[in-house]
Amino acid sequence: MIKTDTLIARGMAGSSITRVFGTVRAVTNFAASEQGLSLTNPFTGVYYDRLAGVSDRNPIPTVALTKVQAKCREVDDDMRWLVALVSDTGMRLAEAAGLALEDFGRDDQGDLIVRVRPHPWRRIKTKGSEREIPLEGTALWAAERILAQPNSSTLAFPRYNKGKTTNANAASAATNKWMKEYVPEHCTMHGFRHSMRDRLRAVECPADC
Repeated sequence: MIKTDTLIARGMAGSSITRVFGTVRAVTNFAASEQGLSLTNPFTGVYYDRLAGVSDRNPIPTVALTKVQAKCREVDDDMRWLVALVSDTGMRLAEAAGLALEDFGRDDQGDLIVRVRPHPWRRIKTKGSEREIPLEGTALWAAERILAQPNSSTLAFPRYNKGKTTNANAASAATNKWMKEYVPEHCTMHGFRHSMRDRLRAVECPADC
């Protein structure tokens, strides 16, 4: 039997617990339908704290964002290219770390873009996560640096793809450790996504853009 206390004790966040119960509910409904049973699904309406295990994910303030991006250009290596790419695209860190070189391309106007799509070594969170992102600012600089390297690998960040799957945890640990000096407490790589949302709202960007 699934116990919410057990899932929480394992360190699962509320969002992960929701996915677990969603799967169990679907399996139970399917089994009941196949067997012709009429029953109330016992996994419907289960109460638990949906905010359990969720840490603060603060946006990166503009001053800190500018400082981090300047330091990326100063250091100019693959880890900094990863930070820079995320900082001006709002990509998830795992999405960026698992990019292939062929994911970079040009749009109809000839401008550089990056395509987020699933790969055998790195899945994406949802089907809706597949998208094309225009590259501007520091992200454009990072992409140009990545593509300019004489690299025999087909991957943008071989450092984080030495096994069968993208090691997003290693990328997160390394980038967050480096950024710690330049961003406020509790700000992490994920904060760039929140910052991007704030920046888009500030210019009243339409939701479908």
